[in-house]
Amino acid sequence: MSSSFSDVAHSHKDFIEKTLQRFEEQLHPSANEDAELVTRAMFSVRNQAIKLRNYSAFTQILVCQIQDVRTTDVTISFTQKQISCTCPQKKLCRHQLAVIFKLSQYFISLQDWLTSWRAKKTVQLSTLASERSPESWQRMADEVLNYTFKEQRPIDSFLISSLLENARLKLQRQRPFEQEWQHLFDLYMEIALMKRLLQHAVKTGMSMDNNYFNYYLENAFIRMERAIDIISRTTKLFAAEPFFDALQLITRDILLLEKGATHFRLALYLQFWTKLFTEKKRLTAELSVLEKTNAPIDIDLNVVKALFYILLRTMTPLERIIQEMSLENVESFIDVAQQSLEKGYLAEATLILKKALPFLQTFIQEQLIPIRRQKYTRKLDVLYEQIDLTEAEELTLYAAFGKFGIEAFSDYLLRHARYNEWVALHQLYPTSIAYLEQSGLKEVVAHAPEAALPLYHFYAMDEINQKSRQNYKQAVRIWRSMKSAAKKAGKLDYFENYIDAVQQQFKRLRALQEEIIKSNLIAS
Repeated sequence: MSSSFSDVAHSHKDFIEKTLQRFEEQLHPSANEDAELVTRAMFSVRNQAIKLRNYSAFTQILVCQIQDVRTTDVTISFTQKQISCTCPQKKLCRHQLAVIFKLSQYFISLQDWLTSWRAKKTVQLSTLASERSPESWQRMADEVLNYTFKEQRPIDSFLISSLLENARLKLQRQRPFEQEWQHLFDLYMEIALMKRLLQHAVKTGMSMDNNYFNYYLENAFIRMERAIDIISRTTKLFAAEPFFDALQLITRDILLLEKGATHFRLALYLQFWTKLFTEKKRLTAELSVLEKTNAPIDIDLNVVKALFYILLRTMTPLERIIQEMSLENVESFIDVAQQSLEKGYLAEATLILKKALPFLQTFIQEQLIPIRRQKYTRKLDVLYEQIDLTEAEELTLYAAFGKFGIEAFSDYLLRHARYNEWVALHQLYPTSIAYLEQSGLKEVVAHAPEAALPLYHFYAMDEINQKSRQNYKQAVRIWRSMKSAAKKAGKLDYFENYIDAVQQQFKRLRALQEEIIKSNLIAS
């Protein structure tokens, strides 16, 4: 028995309604290309251009054929909740929309839907794009974003990237033709999208501490960082000054949000003020605003003020405000120090980094989530390498790193020829012979071979405890290296006695005895 569109529609009403709603969220009546897509999809329905080729009740797969400029097939898998088309367009196309319209007409009025959708149109985006002013660009962003965030409810985290990317692409179609304006347009729209998303998240109580949200933030940050770098290297147009004023206000609004994505907001603000807004007059005016601000936010404004004192080269207030450093804001101060080093302000960065030293151990071992500790200690090692530290300060730094800074501490101990301490470190935090060789074992053997002997014993015993022939072979390899180090230290007799003792201790491990005999370890 063959199925009809009516049968299919009523069997899968829930999927069809949800798909139409999803398509509606992607389409904006003020965008010419979206209006054209809807018009052509409606034309296909009204002209009976859609034919049902096949529907399987068993697999629940529907295949439709659309007579267009060229014939295309649209396939819907109702079980997998997927719709696809054979046309070249990768995203939503008029053919997919036409099939959903065709199925929807059995329980809604397409004319009512179209009227309602067109009623949301306020002004053509192309009209706004032709008027080059911050106000016009903001209206353009608002026109798209009001549609994207039309409901005052949290957005499902997994939808954030697709919704915002769809909005961004609609705005990108209005990009100026002149190359000197393009990157400024990109940056303005990115920051406008970001402000609206963060405001919506705060207002609706959305969770900002999840992988989906952070994925979007990271990608948006990379795009903005790239645009900032390009704009900062080009000559600023006089006509662009009002846009810079508008960007300054938007970045401040993001900074002064009540809560959420704290590290991202601060990092974004630092990017703008260290690379783009570099004029002394602008810096002074912004600092004045911040000093008068007492909004209850989750970013310590003392940290932000410290950045401006550095950029304005005013050491006295900087020294005063650094005294406000605490466990809660130490990471933000370190970010400011990093920016200072990038700008070449060594004295200011040194002041911050030395003040941060007493907080680092508790911050790394208790405050940072485990997945960040290894990477963050590498970042700190790079920063602290650029400033002069006393020996006591260096030891405080590496003690704070703990097991997450073994590589950095190893380098430090080797630089100071403290080979016995190097060995003790790697006994305290055992890894593998391969890691030891990467961390400087050969250098230790070259300068203090006797100090390395306990390490070889430790790792050889670890292999023996695994109780397999493969591990015994690895133990023998380690002993060969140990023999070489013993010979270099003039302790070959000690090594031979050591191997005799090992053979006696493990005389019941026949496979190990065979590997030792085959290796000729005791032969001179």
